[in-house]
Amino acid sequence: MYGAILGDIIGSPYEFDTYNIKTKEFPLFSKYSTITDDSVMTLAVALGFMSAPEGADDDTLRGSIIAAMHDIGNRYPNAGYGGRFRIWLFRRFNEPYYSYGNGSAMRVSPCGLIAVELYEALSLAKASAEVTHNHPEGIKGAQATAACIYLLRTGKTKDEVRAYVQENFYPLDKTMDQWCEEG
Repeated sequence: MYGAILGDIIGSPYEFDTYNIKTKEFPLFSKYSTITDDSVMTLAVALGFMSAPEGADDDTLRGSIIAAMHDIGNRYPNAGYGGRFRIWLFRRFNEPYYSYGNGSAMRVSPCGLIAVELYEALSLAKASAEVTHNHPEGIKGAQATAACIYLLRTGKTKDEVRAYVQENFYPLDKTMDQWCEEG
């Protein structure tokens, strides 16, 4: 979770067009660095898991995550939530809205950290995504991210993780330089 939150803070000045850059050369921290909705919701997912009873089923986990998101999200109302999520959060909706955005992947790091087995990381990621991002692509992004965290945490190499993601989720055929060039 430290890495997810630090990455969020480091990337925060570059998230929108105002300071968007396409290079690997940039300062890690600036006066514009701050937490965003992704940090707040990462903490909410972690709190949701910690608040759920041991051995909770998926419905109970989702309910616990929703309650934590509403609680923590409303404590930090200006964290930069997207439009549909903002409505979901502040009106305290409990039903998902079929999002396929990256929010579910941005907040999923606790799933990869607490899982004992890979299948559990995937199951927890699905449950954490489904509270809002119940589109198959929203779930897929969360599961891919949680799988990477779990696999790296349990000693897999970058090549092994890359192979797993390519086989089960997404093609990884571009380098960082290629992504930067495409802008």
